[in-house]
Amino acid sequence: MMIRYTDDDIEKLILEPKRPLSGKLKLRLKSKGAHDEQDIELMGEKGNRFRLMLRQSKVNHLDFSAILAYCPAETSKDFRLTRYNGKHQHSNRIEGTSLFDYHIHIATERYQEVGAKEETYAEPTARYSDFGSALKCLLVDCHIKLSNEETPYLF
Repeated sequence: MMIRYTDDDIEKLILEPKRPLSGKLKLRLKSKGAHDEQDIELMGEKGNRFRLMLRQSKVNHLDFSAILAYCPAETSKDFRLTRYNGKHQHSNRIEGTSLFDYHIHIATERYQEVGAKEETYAEPTARYSDFGSALKCLLVDCHIKLSNEETPYLF
């Protein structure tokens, strides 16, 4: 079942405050092939489920992703709300633009309508320069709350 979301739906999901299901954000990336990875389950204040998906290349420190996905109850397919990527080439097909920089992917209604992945659209950013700072930006931007004492371990 394919579920589509409006830009307003997407914004509300991103803005919903979230906490790790375990109560704490423990970063323990595990080796898988050429990268290290970890998925962390989150619960939103409105009862929505989310997943934080982290990937870091073992070979190229510029090759990483920190992804926030919504886990709708109606389907087993995650909906990727946003993705904070490392530095590489990216093209926005609809807009006809291209970039080679650190960038943030954002789910949009228009890319869903043309049958592309929901988070295909991306904008360049100078807010981070490595995996750790990208993750910190995602935590702030996506309202992922940690306890006052807790600071996530960031490599």
